[in-house]
Amino acid sequence: MSYDIRTFGDPVLKTCAAEITNIDSKLIKLTDEMFEVMYQAPGLGLAAPQIGVQKQLFVYDVDDEPQVLINPKIIESSGEWVYDEGCLSIPGLYVEMVRPKLVLVEATNLDGNTIQIEADELLARLFQHEIDHLQGVLMFERMTPDQRKQALAEYRRREENKIESEPTHLKLS
Repeated sequence: MSYDIRTFGDPVLKTCAAEITNIDSKLIKLTDEMFEVMYQAPGLGLAAPQIGVQKQLFVYDVDDEPQVLINPKIIESSGEWVYDEGCLSIPGLYVEMVRPKLVLVEATNLDGNTIQIEADELLARLFQHEIDHLQGVLMFERMTPDQRKQALAEYRRREENKIESEPTHLKLS
């Protein structure tokens, strides 16, 4: 089966994904397909809702170490880190955002084991971003009202003018 990345405006992106209770061959096949979609995009992470699958699952690959997290939850977070955040569901737009610098995530892996991962900076941001997708939250909702207004206007401008090359980086206060 071939999946397309759902983009901003698709109602599936605003819906909470269902918890996974069974790890089977279908789920493993889904994760393999998610990696293909993510690499083709290209991206660092991809949550199941981004391809229209309402399951608490995301794949990611940082430093050539592909991983799958099932039913992930942030247990702890601390600090602050400012970074240009992008999203495969909001193509071409990168917005300077503040998120916690460090997170502790608990999840299930494909072997069915509960794992905890301590992450900082880029990996911590990726975890927060993908877990937001599982809760039906897009990065627009993590912005201040002024940031959101400017980012939405830029996103609409890009869509109306069919701008696909040259990403837009917004430095927002």
